[in-house]
Amino acid sequence: MGNMAAPRPDVRFTLEDYRTLPEGSRHQLVAGELLVSPAPTRRHQLILIRLASALHAFVEARGLGQVLAAPMDVVLSDHDVPQPDIVFVSTARSAALVPEGVRGAPDLCVEILSPRSAAFDRGPKRKLYALHGVIEYWIVDGDANRIELYRLQEDPAAPRRTFEAAEKLETPILPGFEIDLAALFS
Repeated sequence: MGNMAAPRPDVRFTLEDYRTLPEGSRHQLVAGELLVSPAPTRRHQLILIRLASALHAFVEARGLGQVLAAPMDVVLSDHDVPQPDIVFVSTARSAALVPEGVRGAPDLCVEILSPRSAAFDRGPKRKLYALHGVIEYWIVDGDANRIELYRLQEDPAAPRRTFEAAEKLETPILPGFEIDLAALFS
């Protein structure tokens, strides 16, 4: 995410209000607050495409579900419509896949930090994903070249594991998947 519009506690948007916004704009709805951000940086997008491509190839080859990338709405409630950078929805949760995006909790949400979004992605968004049943949450820190892997239904407050640049990320949600972080962050 990027610069967020100043919160207006007296105004709460609904899903219906949100759907009237221009298509393709970088808006998110969290706890009824409309958040607006500029386009991400080039490095953010390189990390996004590399990680999403690796996940997509792995999931597609095995028929495990779908991997989708932002901008795409994930409707968690009438007042919560985040746009994670990457989501994975398993075949077990495939009913959540709807024409407009995802309605319900994906198995995995991935956020790639920007300086302006870090506190939000680590705090309110992490709690939102945990509350609505997201199993795994990755926070990708391109400045520190690391990925924090949270198992939100086990411990939403602390990462289960932090992967550094010299390591390969592995995940219990996709056994057999791995990605070399040195290549991801290069």
